Amino acid sequence: MTDVHDAERESTGREADGGAHDGGDVVSVIGAGRILPVVVLADPAGAAPLAEALLAGGLRTAEVTFRTPAAADAIAAMAGHPGMLVGAGTVLTVEQVDRAVDAGARFVVSPGFGPAVVRRCQELDLPVFPGVSSATEIQMALDAGLDTVKFFPAEQLGGVGMVSALAAPFRSVRFIPTGGVSPANVADYLAHPAVLAVGGTWMVAPRLLDAGDWAEVTRLTAAAVAAARAAD
Repeated sequence: MTDVHDAERESTGREADGGAHDGGDVVSVIGAGRILPVVVLADPAGAAPLAEALLAGGLRTAEVTFRTPAAADAIAAMAGHPGMLVGAGTVLTVEQVDRAVDAGARFVVSPGFGPAVVRRCQELDLPVFPGVSSATEIQMALDAGLDTVKFFPAEQLGGVGMVSALAAPFRSVRFIPTGGVSPANVADYLAHPAVLAVGGTWMVAPRLLDAGDWAEVTRLTAAAVAAARAAD
């Protein structure tokens, strides 16, 4: 695999309060953490304590999904927390891109490759990680000038084996596998040189957020960080 993967792993990332939409900075911070929590918040009141719980566990990044009406408010609350780098996930439309930016999102993640969403993010100089599931979609991302993509749904598409198959011809591409990643397989994903980070929900499971069990969020986050370090 190319040196770009190793270089990304070695980066510790710059501070999240640097350039507003510095794509290299965002990728470096995500690559340094190796774990990107995928958050579904029904109540934005939980956003601030969630940010504190993630930071206490050793992570400073999160993807807040547009799967609930609370998404924009949750992004705003978490983005206002010192030290957090917050992005918007499950972004399907240009309107959601604009709402995410207004709320303070520093990057956008989408479940598939949406040309209009990608174009709008590029107009705003906002890092975007579109979802891909095939060589054709990876080629579309490359044609759009992107080299970091979300591989989704990872386990259902073949897991680490499929990452290896896709990484072979696309040697400059970095993957963020998401979907079915868990404590049981996270080390396998993170050990692959083409994987920048993984998206996961186990440390921010809806039952924990609904219950306000921030101590458990911190414990699971710390365990995930430890697993990521062991995989490196």
